[in-house]
Amino acid sequence: MQHMNELERNLKALANKRRLAILKYLKRVGRSSVGDIASEIGLSFKATSRHLSVLTNAGILEKEQEGLTMWHSISPRKHPIVANVIKLL
Repeated sequence: MQHMNELERNLKALANKRRLAILKYLKRVGRSSVGDIASEIGLSFKATSRHLSVLTNAGILEKEQEGLTMWHSISPRKHPIVANVIKLL
């Protein structure tokens, strides 16, 4: 059941065009700050933060604090289905 819950959480996180746009951008640039991601996808800082939180909680993204900047990147430990979706972006 644990595996199904993880898969469901991942699929729900991917089922949003804004989150797919974030993943497409991060696939291209490697890692980015919330502000740069928000500018790239045309959303507010707050809305972008919410989308990043969903992706991070699903294990799709990782975040790393450096000084005052929080960097987001695609997790190397993501579910294989997520990896296949990202390849298609």
